[in-house]
Amino acid sequence: MQARTGYSTLQIGLHWLVAALVLFQLVFGESMTTVVDATADGHPAPAFDQLMASAHFWIGISILALVLLRLTVRLVPGAPAAPTDNTLMALAARATHWLFYALLFAVPVTGLLALYVNDAFGDIHALGKPVFITFIALHATAALFHQFVLKDGTLRRMLASN
Repeated sequence: MQARTGYSTLQIGLHWLVAALVLFQLVFGESMTTVVDATADGHPAPAFDQLMASAHFWIGISILALVLLRLTVRLVPGAPAAPTDNTLMALAARATHWLFYALLFAVPVTGLLALYVNDAFGDIHALGKPVFITFIALHATAALFHQFVLKDGTLRRMLASN
């Protein structure tokens, strides 16, 4: 039996769906702060911010559910082996992926805790934005490095299943 060299269609679809949802959260997430601040001040928030805050909440819930599905899919059939013999590079990739999973779980949970338990969790939740941006930049840079410098097909593994 030949070992899989790429991700399944489900894994690829979940990757890109979660990526799109996280991008939405990064762009429109500030509306939640606007609504929370307006409510605390006793003022109505603008309708657009109310809409985006509601979307932020529901998309956050969706990300949490999709990440749990992604983890299940990753653990049950597994992920293909790293396309490198470089142990340090493979370890860095594995660590980065698991840190991404932790972040994708922790940020929605801290958002929910801020909303339902104690707004102090909001400060922790807000730290997720710069951390996400940093991880996304690192992830994209590594993918491009693999594609154009190492030319090892890593990027292709997330664009088409085999």
